[in-house]
Amino acid sequence: MAASGEIVSFGMLEARANQGAHVLRAQGINQGDHIAILMENRREMLEVCFAADRAGVYYTTISTHLNKDEIGYILADCNARFLVASDRFTDILPDLVPVREGLCKVMIVGDSDGPYPDWHKEATHHKATPIPDEAQGLDMLYSSGTTGRPKGIKWPLENALPGTRTMLVDLLNGLFGYGHDTRYLCPAPLYHAAPLRHAMVTIKMGGTAVIMDRFDAETALRLIEHYKITHSQWVPTMFVRLLKLPEAVRVRYDLSSMDIAVHAAAPCPIEIKHEMLAWWGDIIHEYYAGTENNGFSAINSLEWRAHPGSVGRAKLGVVHICNADGHEVPNGTTGEIYYENGQQFAYHNDPEKTRACTNVQGWTTLGDIGRLDDDGYLYLTDRKSFLIISGGVNIYPQETEDTLLSHPAVLDAAVIGIPHEDFGEAVHAVVQLVPEHENAQGMAETLMAFCRSKLSALKCPRSIEFRSTLPRSATGKMYKRVLRSEYWGKN
Repeated sequence: MAASGEIVSFGMLEARANQGAHVLRAQGINQGDHIAILMENRREMLEVCFAADRAGVYYTTISTHLNKDEIGYILADCNARFLVASDRFTDILPDLVPVREGLCKVMIVGDSDGPYPDWHKEATHHKATPIPDEAQGLDMLYSSGTTGRPKGIKWPLENALPGTRTMLVDLLNGLFGYGHDTRYLCPAPLYHAAPLRHAMVTIKMGGTAVIMDRFDAETALRLIEHYKITHSQWVPTMFVRLLKLPEAVRVRYDLSSMDIAVHAAAPCPIEIKHEMLAWWGDIIHEYYAGTENNGFSAINSLEWRAHPGSVGRAKLGVVHICNADGHEVPNGTTGEIYYENGQQFAYHNDPEKTRACTNVQGWTTLGDIGRLDDDGYLYLTDRKSFLIISGGVNIYPQETEDTLLSHPAVLDAAVIGIPHEDFGEAVHAVVQLVPEHENAQGMAETLMAFCRSKLSALKCPRSIEFRSTLPRSATGKMYKRVLRSEYWGKN
């Protein structure tokens, strides 16, 4: 644990995961049941996940940034019978309907001087050897809810013993080479799919995971040097913040131990990627996938230099681009991205959404828009739900956002459609400035002129507002529905 320096050895993890599995059985949690985990990045987060992995149960990790109503919704929706929460959430637990009505038992990690049992104390009452009926568990994680209520993404629970090499272990290990020499830096929250899964795969392959409690650009560089990190995982907003560090800070740290830096979660602006490659070299790998893992495309640095802006070729499933009628379109044509023969999944308690993302051929989509080139490389345009229709013209805001982010004064940006009397929607930008530019005069006009110098007039913002922060998840995804609701009066 990077903040405290606390170390968990493989022997300690083995003992604690076994004791945790005994606790689950003692609480009546059997194979196929469901538990939830609500805690910040701390060692117990992974230990409880590994306990569930040993007990053959589904486990849902809940974002610590949600309010009590959103947490209660997920607890009820996933049918969690048991919740392990950190002590920072003790005050809201009585307000969570599943807890209040006794549908979900609770244990606390941390200061448990209250009505709920202590996970650590309960665990010490049990043996550190495996439970008699060990079985491989599985995560059931929720979408980030960027366009509406989050949905649980459910894969079939395998009838296998713990430690069985799963599809995910084989896929990630094959692409990124996690092994016993790996020292993996996790700068993101473990409740999110990618950080959790990559950290657990690293540990399962015998490597070391270094977990940050929260992302800070310079701290991340210091940790890479201190722990001689070989693998790391990022989102584009982290790249932007790293690049905005003063040059003297960026060159202060030795990053030569890094072999692979992986990024995903959102499209990376081309100019930002070029700058990162110039700084870190050809160690940067990018992938496109969702928590659903209905497909997986990936690209290394050399491929990306030959296909700038691409997120790669399919490594799991077969990519198809389809029009609104569900028919496949030629290479180079923009349409909705579908995968064939990827991981089978369902949206928990929402068969209609599961059906809606599946076409007549049985291919599935996450609602993203893109195109394929003649070499089979995929390029993302934007999410279908982020489309702006202005004067009958379709505008995807990603290109405008990328342009704004390339300006040295811009730290973050979101582009949305807002109501317009004549055009239906108008392109509007919400911008967070780098601190030293926050009080600069005429910045809106400067940024509009900058966009006009690089984009067609249709794609340029007609208005710009400035904010101190933008509503992003801790994993880098923009909550545009929050911004849109301020103008349209709905989520």
